Amino acid sequence: MSTDITGYEEEDFNDSNNELFEHHRFEADPGQAMIRIDKFIVNRMENASRNKIQDAASNGHIRVNDVVVKSNYKVKPNDVVTIVMEFPKRELTIIPEDIPLNIHYEDEHLIVINKEPGMVVHPGHGNYTGTLVNALAYHLKGVPIFESEDPRPGLVHRIDKDTSGLLVVAKTEQAKIHLAKQFFDKTTERSYVAIVWGQVKEEEGTIEGHIGRSLKNRMEMTVFPDGEFGKHAVTHYKVLQRMGYVTLVQCVLETGRTHQIRAHMKYIGHTLFNDTRYGGNEILKGTTFSKYKQFVNNCFKILPRQALHAKSLGFIHPHTGEKMTFDTEIPTDMTEAIEKWSSYIAGRDE
Repeated sequence: MSTDITGYEEEDFNDSNNELFEHHRFEADPGQAMIRIDKFIVNRMENASRNKIQDAASNGHIRVNDVVVKSNYKVKPNDVVTIVMEFPKRELTIIPEDIPLNIHYEDEHLIVINKEPGMVVHPGHGNYTGTLVNALAYHLKGVPIFESEDPRPGLVHRIDKDTSGLLVVAKTEQAKIHLAKQFFDKTTERSYVAIVWGQVKEEEGTIEGHIGRSLKNRMEMTVFPDGEFGKHAVTHYKVLQRMGYVTLVQCVLETGRTHQIRAHMKYIGHTLFNDTRYGGNEILKGTTFSKYKQFVNNCFKILPRQALHAKSLGFIHPHTGEKMTFDTEIPTDMTEAIEKWSSYIAGRDE
């Protein structure tokens, strides 16, 4: 069974008399460097390969500014790149799934979830099932907001797939509007814990810098210190524990940008431990000894994701007006890695 670059199985669709439907649209930034279109698209689609994109271009499915182009076309600033197919785009349907949830708190207005690492928050390209929203649709059967066509029912914020921790989800439209406004107004309180590479010099500090998609790799976010691109972002950090070549830090978000902590910490030279997308899955600090390399690889196995946990969350209850504050324990994979690093540095100092 063949698969096109969007991940849909071709035989699931009927012939549409050669009518073409837009499936994806990408707009090049004003500062976009000249780059081949196949590489440009790969950097923006998680489940695409250059071979598939080149095949799509050969079949006339890649357009720039509504003109069909070949795979060697060089994307220029402000170009509008579209991918078209001979079948309609799949409609996103929320399928209720009986997936266990770690419910931290729940009432008739909202639910607070302690999300497990590895769970995507809402369905989207490449992740149509197995998400938090699929699990909530099952758990909240009969709740009107979860019977709508909204692909993100009740969601007012999110955390990355491989980040664990607290999320609040609204169960009514009124609660959704009220909570969303708190996140927009930056009145919520969010605290994370992270293991980062290197010895963080200051005991505490603030990172400021606009965050936007990298001009080189659209799958990454980067910091633009002059503010020409991206959105204003502020992260406050504090050192909790020093463990030789890594540091345990607390990060408090003043804003909530995509990959904010991951991008900000890399920006100051302290990439999150085992953060594959940002290079933290390489040995960034330490010695060249083979025993040390083996030790770090064992830590990667214990903690097979970026070392980031949304530990606490605070907001005003949308119905009662009460200040709600929730806190969680650091998850097992992170605590085991912390213990392993602590033992390593203690043994080295003896």
